[in-house]
Amino acid sequence: MNANQRRVAFATVIGTTVEWYDFFIYATAAGLVFSQLFFEPAGKEIALLISFASVGLSFLFRPLGAFLAGHYGDKIGRRAMLVLTLSLMGAATTLIGVLPTYETAGLWAPVLLLLLRIIQGISAGGEWGGAVLMAVEHAEEGKRGRSGSYPQVGVPLGMLLASGMMALMTGVISPGEAFVEWGWRVPFLVSIILIAIGYFVRRAVDESPVFEEIAEHKAQTKVPIVVLFKKHWPLVIIAALVFAGNNAAGYMTTGGFFQAYTTNPDGPIGLERTDVLVAVAFGAAVWLVMTLIAGYMADKVGRVRTYQIGFVVLAASLFPVFALVNSGSLAMLYLAFGLFSIGLGLTYGPQAALYSELFPASVRFSGVSISYAIGAILGGAFAPTIAQALVQATGGTTAVAIYLLVVVTLGFIAVSMIRDRADIDLSFRNQAEQEVGALVFDKRTVEGQSQKASH
Repeated sequence: MNANQRRVAFATVIGTTVEWYDFFIYATAAGLVFSQLFFEPAGKEIALLISFASVGLSFLFRPLGAFLAGHYGDKIGRRAMLVLTLSLMGAATTLIGVLPTYETAGLWAPVLLLLLRIIQGISAGGEWGGAVLMAVEHAEEGKRGRSGSYPQVGVPLGMLLASGMMALMTGVISPGEAFVEWGWRVPFLVSIILIAIGYFVRRAVDESPVFEEIAEHKAQTKVPIVVLFKKHWPLVIIAALVFAGNNAAGYMTTGGFFQAYTTNPDGPIGLERTDVLVAVAFGAAVWLVMTLIAGYMADKVGRVRTYQIGFVVLAASLFPVFALVNSGSLAMLYLAFGLFSIGLGLTYGPQAALYSELFPASVRFSGVSISYAIGAILGGAFAPTIAQALVQATGGTTAVAIYLLVVVTLGFIAVSMIRDRADIDLSFRNQAEQEVGALVFDKRTVEGQSQKASH
């Protein structure tokens, strides 16, 4: 790895870490205190459902962020979009930290909170595509899986940082009522420092060589999203289903469901907030390690095979994980989160390389971003809300495990439809080969398309 590739790797890791730290402290706060601070007049159970729904609300706006970032990322470059999305996320997160609560501002408090959450969603929708393309398009030959796993670890790193920060506030700096009164604000305000670091790091990296080639040939697509859906809509749908399988399971922790379920004083477990947050941080650390391992595996055994192994592990772990959580033992909670994170990492590490190799260079930013955003809606958007509703309706978590098993199975089926293209040249000059053969049932070849065009 040369000096520029190291800078790119660091820039994608630090940027995605900061972005997802911002995203996850909202989800954690939603599970712990937002129902009380912003939605309490709705009643305890409804307020918690609304709080989780506010986590999902941002996902509905990810496609808008993906569309905007994809459009301009395919036209003016990957790097510019990375800097813009990071700044947008940081501004929204910092402002959440100074919002008045319902007690102070009435209805304006939840309205402003939801507006800022929407801005977070728009930013997150544009962030991921730019980060993974910078990493993968700069990667050395034969190492795209490994390089693509670097921005992927920003998600568990962001989760680790968010959980750690929240645990520090609930357990040391502002325990008990102090956390509800003011302590929850500090992790949001700290974001401004992290954003400043990420901003300067990202400004220092070179533009993607693939986009430089497109710009040199003045071959930017005028409206990338139109071309994407006209010519490659099956790829978008199948790629989205792949991510949905991972995302629905992942949002049991990243979306705050497990945190709320295990700390609810009226529930069956009733653990301390800080203890649960530290356990979540442990799970995030396992997720991080497994994501890196999956990146290496993707280069050795293939992207699709790594995914298939990951989905099988994830499916097999679901019922044991919920049984361990329901034991009420803190030690078993650690074991549950660690076990759960193995499958999550194996189905997350190969994603950047797999997605980048699916789409032609001219619409690649739009393709990976929009597929990711749709997958997030289908999978994670309302997974915590659905899980909470299932618990309230059935009085247990068996229905939640079944729901996740269905989504994970769909992810396995979807990834099995994708042809592994680890050796494909991603440059713009190889656009013709990139246009065909990404799915196992697509029998088209470059030669066949050329003959068809000549008749």
